[in-house]
Amino acid sequence: MPRRSSANVTVETWWQVRIELLGVEARVWRRIFVPGNVTLPKLDRVLRASMGWANNHLHEFVIGGVRYGAPDPDFARELGHVDERNVELAAALGPNARCFDYVYDFGDDWHHVVLIEDRYAQAHEIRCVAGENACPPEDVGGVPGYERFLAVMADPRHPERREMLDWIGGRFDPGAFDIEAVNRALAKIRA
Repeated sequence: MPRRSSANVTVETWWQVRIELLGVEARVWRRIFVPGNVTLPKLDRVLRASMGWANNHLHEFVIGGVRYGAPDPDFARELGHVDERNVELAAALGPNARCFDYVYDFGDDWHHVVLIEDRYAQAHEIRCVAGENACPPEDVGGVPGYERFLAVMADPRHPERREMLDWIGGRFDPGAFDIEAVNRALAKIRA
């Protein structure tokens, strides 16, 4: 949300946001800067890019008990979402709320908590400034599937390890976090 300076010039407000994936043993989190007037669809793109998710699945935001999502006529009644397209995060949160939920992939059901750490961050572009660990692979089967995947990958003699390696593309390091790759992905999203 813009604010006025003493010279009556509009200054864009930037927020420092922390997103953390819930339910996994090794904490997977990112700290990012976003404009305070970011719309929910753009925030979805930012969160996916910062965490490493693709755009293969539905998502929703749960803010103040209201569920926001992309309109989907096939599941409109079932999902009960408010259309997110023209909703700014600042308006949805209101002046006092500091956190909300983000769910990605209703099959795997990846729950994230998003915390507004600073509503007056010193930033001028969408970027990631910190984080830890790799996001689980897409379509791994949610938290239980990811735990099983990690157990198989950790056992060089597991009979399914070769199949899992082929599925994941040959290699997966759960401790990997490449901030430069995240920021290259975020640079493609216009503030």
